Amino acid sequence: MRLGDFLVVYLQKIGVQHLFGIPGDLVLRLFARLGRPRGLRIVTFSHEPGVGFAADGYARATGRLAVVCVTYGAGGHNMVNPVGGSFSEHVPVLVISGGPGEEEHKLGVLIHHQAKEIESQFRIYQEISCAARIVDDPRSAAEAVHEVVQAIWREQRPGYLEIHRDMVDRPIAVPREIIEWDGRLHFARSDDRKVAEAVRETAACLNRARRPFTIVGIETFRFKVQREVRQLAERIGAPVTTDVLAKGAFPMDHPLHMGVHMGPLSARPIVQRVDRADLVLNLGTLLTDMNLGSAPPQITRDRSIWAVGGRVNVSFHTYTDVQIRDFLRGLLRARLKKHRERVRYCDNLPPPSKETTRRLRVTDVLHEVNRFLRGRRGYLVVAESGDMLFGGLDVRVERGGGYLAQGFYASMGFGIPGALGAQLGTGARPLILCGDGAFQMTGPEIAQAPRYGLNPIVLLVNNGGWQIFRPVITQQELLDVPPWPYARLAEDWGGRGFRVTRVDQLRAALTEAARIRSFVVIEALVNPEDLSPVSRKYIEASARHGRIAAA
Repeated sequence: MRLGDFLVVYLQKIGVQHLFGIPGDLVLRLFARLGRPRGLRIVTFSHEPGVGFAADGYARATGRLAVVCVTYGAGGHNMVNPVGGSFSEHVPVLVISGGPGEEEHKLGVLIHHQAKEIESQFRIYQEISCAARIVDDPRSAAEAVHEVVQAIWREQRPGYLEIHRDMVDRPIAVPREIIEWDGRLHFARSDDRKVAEAVRETAACLNRARRPFTIVGIETFRFKVQREVRQLAERIGAPVTTDVLAKGAFPMDHPLHMGVHMGPLSARPIVQRVDRADLVLNLGTLLTDMNLGSAPPQITRDRSIWAVGGRVNVSFHTYTDVQIRDFLRGLLRARLKKHRERVRYCDNLPPPSKETTRRLRVTDVLHEVNRFLRGRRGYLVVAESGDMLFGGLDVRVERGGGYLAQGFYASMGFGIPGALGAQLGTGARPLILCGDGAFQMTGPEIAQAPRYGLNPIVLLVNNGGWQIFRPVITQQELLDVPPWPYARLAEDWGGRGFRVTRVDQLRAALTEAARIRSFVVIEALVNPEDLSPVSRKYIEASARHGRIAAA
C-alpha cells in the first residue's frame, strides 16, 4: 500500500484519533492523506509551539500517544522547544515532519526552510527523542514507523519520523507481522527473578519500618499504575506525598495524601515528617532540582527505596531490569504490615482573610481557586510556568479532578495550548492558572477554543510583567510587558472576559464563569511585587545555592 495510506491505518490501529499540526508546502500531501474522510481529526493552531504544547497536554491528560505533523525547517524547528519539554518530562508524542524529496536532494542546492544541511533537523531531533528515523526506503518504511512508535511507548518519550514529500505516494512493503499485529503497545519487560528479589527485600524493609513515608513520582502516571499506587498506599497506611512533577498522580482528597514534597521547601509538617521517617519509599520520582527544592537530596540511601528508570535501589542494593509496573504489582502480592497513622493535608498558604473588599493578593487567588473547586467535579487545573507553577502546588483538586503542569522543564507558554489539548482528549473543563507574561507568549491560542467547542476558564494573574524574577533583578524594566486589554480580547475572540481587583469580585467571577458555556478569561490584578509562598522559598533557596544571580 502507499506510505501515506499505511500511516493512517497504522495510527488508527493503535487508537490515535486526533492529529495536531500546521500544514506547510513540504508536508501538504501527507496532511491531505491524514485528514481525508475516515482519517484522523485534524487540530490546527496559530503557531507550531501552540501545536506542540497542545499535543503534550493531550498526551499527559489522556495517557495516550499524541501525534503532531509539521512541515520541514520552519515548522520542525518551531516544535523543538515543546518537544524538548516532552522529552524531559517523559511524555509520549510522535512528531512527523515533511521534507524535501529525492530529486531535490540531487539538485545540490539549498532547499527553502533548510537551515544548515538537509539532515540538520533530523540531527536536532535525535537529541530530543528516544527514536528518530528518516523514512526514505519503501522496503523498510513500515518497520521504521513501527520501531519508532514502539520506542515512544516503551520509554514514554517523543519520537520523530521525517517523511519526504515524494515518499507519501510510494508503494511500500508491509510485513505480515505488522498486518497481523493487534495494535497493542507494550512497556519494557522486567527480569522476573530480579523483580522477586527486589520485592522480597523491599517488603522486609517496609515490615521492619516504624515510620514509613511514600513519595509518588511522575513515572507512576506515565506507566499507568495510579491504581496500584493507591492500593499499595492503603495497604501500608503511611502518609503519601507527590513530587512537583507528579502533582495529581495521587488523589489530592485521599485521606493519606499529605501534600506536595519539594525537599526542604515543602510545607513544614511535611519536612518534619520526612525527617522522622525511618524508611522513604520513592515510586517513580526523578531526581531533579525542582523535585529536590534546589538542594541536594535530604533522604539518605540507607533509609530509602527508589523505584525509577527501570531499576530499584533498596538501601545500597541495586536491582536492574525491574520496571515500576512489575515492582508495584509484586509488592501488592507481598504480606505487608499495616500502619494506622492519622494524616493531615498540608499546603503553604496562610489562613484566608475574612476581608473580601481589599485588593487581591496571590494567596487570595489561590484560596479562591480552592474554594471554587471544593465539591465540584470535572475540572482539570493547568498551571502555567512562572509564579503560577509554584502557586499551583497549593491548589487542591478534589473529587477526581486532574492537574497538569510542566513541573520540571517549566517552559512558559505551555498553559493555554496544553489545556486546550487536554480538554480535546478528556472533555474535562480546564481551569488555567496563568501570568500575563506567559499569556503574551501563547495565550492568543485561546481564540481557537470556539472552533473546537472548548471552554476553559483562564485565571490570568496580571502583575505587569514576569513577576517571578523581580526579587533577583535590579533592572526591573527588563521584566515589563505591554498592558494588554485581556478581558476585552476575550470578548473579541469569542469568549467572555472579567476584570477583577478584589476578593469578592474574583469569587463572583469564578461562580459566573462556571455557568458560561464559552471560554472565559478572568483578569485578576495583583501588586507587581507579590508572589506565591512557594515562589519566594524557591527563589531564596536558589539564591543561597548560587543558581540565581541578581542582574
